[in-house]
Order: sequence, then C-alpha cells, then structure tokens
Amino acid sequence: MKNFDPASMHVRDLHGLLLGAVGPRPIALASTINKDGDLNLSPFSFFNVFSANPPLLIFSPARRGADNTTKHTYENVKDVPEVVINIVNYDITYQMVLSSANYPEGVNEIEKAGFTAIDSDLIRPKRIAESPVQFECVVKQVIELSDGPAAGNLVLAEVVKIHVDETILNDKGKIDQSKIDLVGRMGGDTYVRATGDKLFEISRPNDDNIGVDQLPKDVRLSTVLSGNDLAKLANES
Repeated sequence: MKNFDPASMHVRDLHGLLLGAVGPRPIALASTINKDGDLNLSPFSFFNVFSANPPLLIFSPARRGADNTTKHTYENVKDVPEVVINIVNYDITYQMVLSSANYPEGVNEIEKAGFTAIDSDLIRPKRIAESPVQFECVVKQVIELSDGPAAGNLVLAEVVKIHVDETILNDKGKIDQSKIDLVGRMGGDTYVRATGDKLFEISRPNDDNIGVDQLPKDVRLSTVLSGNDLAKLANES
C-alpha cells in the first residue's frame, strides 16, 4: 500500500488523487443569474444530497487551482442566492461538458451548449428543459473553506420545487433508475453511465444476520470465497 501525505503534495496532484479515488460523483448542472440578469450555467461534480428535511443539496464551485480565481457560479449565488440544479443524464452529457468551458462574464452557457432555457416557477434562474430532473433552490448559506487555490465553496441549496420528466417514472410514480440513465464523474476526463448491466440491487441486511465473524472458521478462512461471498452467506444465515 503506497502512502501519501496531503500536506506535502502539490495541490494539482492531491486534487487528481482525490478525484481518482472518490467516484462516481453525481453532477450538478447549476443554473444561476447575476445581478445584471445575465444567465450562467456550469457543471460541478463536488455535489450530493445531504438532507430530506429540509431538502438540501450541496455543491462546491471551488476556486481555480491554476490562478486562484473564483467561478461565475460562486459569484452569482453570493449576489442572487438562487440556483436551479439540473440533473445530468447520458442524453445531455456532451452538452454539459461544453457548458464547463471558461467563457467570459456575461456569456450565456445555456445557449453555447445548445440547451433550452425555460422559466422557473419560484426563482429567477432558468431551468434546462433537456434535464430529466430540475431542482429549484434557494441558497441558504455559502461556506468558504479557505482562500487558497482549489479551495471549496460549499453552496447549501434548499429545494423549493422539483420538476420531473414523467417518462422516467415507473408505474408507481417513482424514478426508475433504468430510465433516468444517470451519468457520474470519475477521475480526469472519465465518466460512467449508470444503466443496463451496470445497475445491480442489494437488499438491506437483515437485522438478525449472524455477521461474518460468526460463520464457521473453515468458511471464514476459505481461499475460494471472497469477502463479498462471506457477507452474502452471513446475511442469509
């Protein structure tokens, strides 16, 4: 096992190591607006859902590692604390990547990427019509982790309205994971598509499972069975 000391690493190398190991990461295609009314769109894979009560999404438009500048999304949510977080599926992946280019202030990335902007119901930023799920959010807080290169800026966004494409729902009205066709970010320029045989299900463990430690010793020490195999046996015993 090779060891690394984050304190002694160049931020570029540390950034690559972190992103290469932590994934796949969901992608927030964040639509914001500045105080002059200019629209902005940019994707962020430092993103996830963190609470259902209140419904809270958090993403991080980090400072640029090369020159320590801040991104338009960060500046916009400080001035106009609203954001639409559009979910990225495979059908819009290349458009999403195109919207990540470093366009000058005031350039409309929605148009540059060929997306269709539609009005939100409760907030000013536009929604992306092509996205299968769109979250209208009010920004509750922005937490700056530091002022150094590549430092994160956590945007705590409370969901106030959700729009879901009906074609991705199953007969019970739930989002069908085989239909939404989500895309995640890996390290470097690598992405992953969550569909087809890449999807699998694992039920929650039985509360009365015996645990791997209670399996017979000859089973636990097997050179044929993997750790996953042992866990399956423990849950079914």
